[in-house]
Amino acid sequence: MKALTYHGRHDIRYGDVSDPAVTSPTDAVVQVTAAGICGSDLHIYRGNPFSTELGYTPGHECVGVVVDTGGQVTRFRPGDRVLVPASVGCDQCRSCAAGFTARCERATSSTDLCYGVSPQLPGSQAQALTVPYADVNLVHLPEGISDEAAVVLTDNAPTAWYGCRRARIQPGETVLVIGLGPVGLMAAQSAFAMGAARVLGADLVPERRAFAATLGVEPVEGEHARTAIRDMTDGRGPDAVVEAVGSDATIELALKAVRQAGRVSVIGVSQSKAFPFHMGLAQIKELEFAIGLCSVHYELPALIALTRAGRIKPEVVVSHRLALSEGPAAYELFADRSDGVRKILLDPTR
Repeated sequence: MKALTYHGRHDIRYGDVSDPAVTSPTDAVVQVTAAGICGSDLHIYRGNPFSTELGYTPGHECVGVVVDTGGQVTRFRPGDRVLVPASVGCDQCRSCAAGFTARCERATSSTDLCYGVSPQLPGSQAQALTVPYADVNLVHLPEGISDEAAVVLTDNAPTAWYGCRRARIQPGETVLVIGLGPVGLMAAQSAFAMGAARVLGADLVPERRAFAATLGVEPVEGEHARTAIRDMTDGRGPDAVVEAVGSDATIELALKAVRQAGRVSVIGVSQSKAFPFHMGLAQIKELEFAIGLCSVHYELPALIALTRAGRIKPEVVVSHRLALSEGPAAYELFADRSDGVRKILLDPTR
């Protein structure tokens, strides 16, 4: 079959790979109808991979149709339209049984928990992929949810909801979202759905700030974000900050911008091994600080219900739909943040 493969910094290729197959009775094979490129895929693309091996298929966001199942798969059959959550759980431990797949007690490393970060679990930027423990790791898609919305629901929307939930957003509060990519845009929608009165949005890209404004976000303008945030909140600071970038600079901005006794929730993927966390500042400000990885399975029921009710609109963050064969150019486009790009869907059927 055709797929994208990773061969090093800025080196994504389109070509032939082995067909996926059912190798365990709990496996299923899903034909991909749409796959996403995530911001965390850019960490790999820019030369900061999670594995030292090369040649594997990246990607952990997709929607598709079941084409084959193992003999022990009972909840799905060929022809079912499904969403493939980015996080991967097992069918045995207590954490996964409760939906907390990011805490899987049987996982030996982070590469066990996500598709497309090593050869161990080939990714979704392909014509098809094998899903382990399919009864756990597939979700039936209700009628009326588009491929565009479904791909965002595999990772970006759950991560955003998780970040807002851990920020403990309360009705009437002012929330700051740092980073207005797909996760940040979904964090803004999530904050409003949780009752935030105001959502401020900080991003260095003017086009991203402008699009966020169409969703009701108040853009943080100017070169000095912290000063602008202080002015926009009458010197008080936001009640909660959701950081959706993962860089040292943006996490530091979150800690400094939030109000006294405020809450900071970091969901941007950080690979920093020596972040200079200012303990004195956190203690003086009496801050709550949360950071973690989302268990998509746990967050999905609420998000599917909110999507079906029109309370959130995941599909609005999608800006481009390209053929899978255009994958190398799509990565370059997404990395350059050009052409008004927000979220790219890759279509293996074109």
